[in-house]
Amino acid sequence: MFKLGETIPFEDKANDVLTVGELLVDMISNEYGEDTVSDGYTRYFGGSPSNIAINAGKLGIRSHVASAVGRDSLGNYLINRLQSAGMATSGIQQVDDSTSMVVITKSQATPVPIFYRAADYRLEYNEALEQALIHSRIVHFSCWPISRTPSRRAVERVIQTARKHKVLIGFDPNYHPSIWQKGEDGVAYVKSIIPKVDIIKPSEDDAERLFGPGTPEEQIARFLALGAKLVILTLGKDGALVSTGNETMSFATKATQIEDTTGAGDAFWSGFYTAIIKGYTLTEALELGSAVSAYKLKFTGAVVDLPALAVIKQQFNL
Repeated sequence: MFKLGETIPFEDKANDVLTVGELLVDMISNEYGEDTVSDGYTRYFGGSPSNIAINAGKLGIRSHVASAVGRDSLGNYLINRLQSAGMATSGIQQVDDSTSMVVITKSQATPVPIFYRAADYRLEYNEALEQALIHSRIVHFSCWPISRTPSRRAVERVIQTARKHKVLIGFDPNYHPSIWQKGEDGVAYVKSIIPKVDIIKPSEDDAERLFGPGTPEEQIARFLALGAKLVILTLGKDGALVSTGNETMSFATKATQIEDTTGAGDAFWSGFYTAIIKGYTLTEALELGSAVSAYKLKFTGAVVDLPALAVIKQQFNL
């Protein structure tokens, strides 16, 4: 049972956050506008779990990532970027499929992606992944790895092992029909995962794709009814609504400048995880997560040069 005014106790382990899932190349247009025909795109390091892991490391905690990339130049680019960020790459599996890619039109609202998938969902549960999981305090994943097999089977085993070893489970329910096999009821599968995790952070778009239209309060209630324990519903310019079922709080946005929204949710996760690992209460961690997201919004690309969490806390007067 979570209480917003309290901290989350953690066992002493070698790693703080393990992120499991996609490692991608984000090709982001050089021009704004959903209908703009752009002649140029810039390559960026991408993939939500890897973004969170790198951000968390910059903010001041230990992180590790488990992903699959191709044996190609793009896969090598992603591995090299991880290494240059000071990340270990022992959890990166190289497979005989092309490295996955997302093409995005730069936006000041929610970006509309085009997905090209191959290697990312080839992630296998192996001894290296299990050992990394057992020795972590938090494990995080999104809808990407559960949308296809064999990575879905890997995540199912991750959940089982995490429960056994008291690893906190965070889930980003970023459901998008385009990443699922045609004809599969991805919504039903995502809903089946919700009661098995500890913390879930949907956006308004995520909630509407899963449940249909509704007010923020109605959407929160729908997640809680499925067994969610802590729901963080992000509302863009309107901040966030957070509930444990017993307590509900709203948080105003801290964003004052928006250059690019790509990776804003990942920045929130990384700030939130860093704060709870460092012993802040859930309420304080939610404020700090919001501050890290606001800092990221001032820059293009999912991974930016974040300072330590203490610096961001000071900048936002928290």
